[in-house]
Amino acid sequence: MLRRWPAKRAVDLCHPQVNPRCAPAADWPEDGCLRLLSFNIQVGISTQRYHHYLTRSWQHLLPHAGRSGNLQRIGDMLGDFDLVALQEVDGGSLRSGYINQVEHLAHLGGFPFWYQQLNRNLGRLAQHSNGVLSRLRPNLLEDHPLPGPPGRGAILLRLGAGPEAIAVVMMHLSLGARTRTRQLAYIRELLGGYRHMVLMGDMNTHANDLLLHSPLRDLGLLAPQIEATFPSWRPQRCLDHILLSPGLQLQRCEVLAQPISDHLPVAVQIRLPTSLCVPATPMLIEP
Repeated sequence: MLRRWPAKRAVDLCHPQVNPRCAPAADWPEDGCLRLLSFNIQVGISTQRYHHYLTRSWQHLLPHAGRSGNLQRIGDMLGDFDLVALQEVDGGSLRSGYINQVEHLAHLGGFPFWYQQLNRNLGRLAQHSNGVLSRLRPNLLEDHPLPGPPGRGAILLRLGAGPEAIAVVMMHLSLGARTRTRQLAYIRELLGGYRHMVLMGDMNTHANDLLLHSPLRDLGLLAPQIEATFPSWRPQRCLDHILLSPGLQLQRCEVLAQPISDHLPVAVQIRLPTSLCVPATPMLIEP
């Protein structure tokens, strides 16, 4: 069965159980390449026109027949990726048929590790969450509520150890510019002295704002993606990003033509530093 990491401020893994239906967990990809995906799935709602925000708004509160099919389509897409950041997932409430969508997608995609970050708990009505799916065994995972009104969060996941470790921060940022700046300042502190960094998620702003005018501007991050991601049926704004530190070698970047949600998914493939692809003893504790 899958092991669900408990929701603590900082969670270390010791001997996570592996889903017997998927490949054994690894510390790093055999080919030295890391395949990343970020996707705001809008809790499995298929939005294809602006007026659907009104006519299909009830789907944010109640279950509907099409949600299962949409999740299956997402699950089918996940097979090519090692690490997935999910935004706007439901942790198991009335609207999702009491299905934890993070766990469900981990099963569909064959991921041995998953984590649900609950950001807004509306009980039986909704469990607003972010999610992580991973084929790699993390060295550390941290759950961070973000500054501002409750409901936004970031997850820090570390691959490897020592100076060559990669810090991966997954997030869903605020719509408001002032609050978003506070959130990015917090994330900048999380990154500390890491040399290698990946930032991924629905950031609700354009790359130039992030790279030139935000608290991240001193990191020298690269934004390889230039295609728009929102709205999915006629993309005009690039709101979803996977940002990379300069030491990570980009091999491929793509916005996937998968209009399942109101956002399009972003995919990136990078080559890991050679020094990272060495087995390391995880600094883990039993939760």
